Amino acid sequence: MTRGLLSWPDRRLRTAAEPVEQVSDETRAVWDDMVAVMEAMPGVGLAAVQLGVMQRLAVVDASTERGQVVRMANPEILHASARLNTHEEASPCLPGVSARVKRPRAVTVRFMNDEGVIERRDFVGLWATSVQHQIDHLDGKMYFDRLSRVKRDMLLKRAAKIGGRA
Repeated sequence: MTRGLLSWPDRRLRTAAEPVEQVSDETRAVWDDMVAVMEAMPGVGLAAVQLGVMQRLAVVDASTERGQVVRMANPEILHASARLNTHEEASPCLPGVSARVKRPRAVTVRFMNDEGVIERRDFVGLWATSVQHQIDHLDGKMYFDRLSRVKRDMLLKRAAKIGGRA
């Protein structure tokens, strides 16, 4: 079953997701749905809350070939580099707009993988940006929350004109 994307300003996009106790067949089914939606966009990551599933689940695949999906439960940043990168970020929950966002170039993340094993992995570049973007979603934040108030207001006004939202 493929779930549909939430649309901004759905309140669930502002709600922190619940931790996952263990990886189950149901968890794997949610991840499968998330991967299908991410690939259809096409995107480089997706958080479960974007599909209305209020669990700390994320998928990321910033590879050029695709098929390198990392499935994460309860992702947590342990270390972030001092060096920042700027990437154009967007969300399918607020289509038609994007913004350049600065984030740490590299992060070390601890998460439970699809086997239910705690893993620690380093992500760099677009991978790191996507992981941080998904963790923001799991914390009830959107990428535009990292912009100045003026830039955020302009982006939301532009989105409202495009889609009648915000």
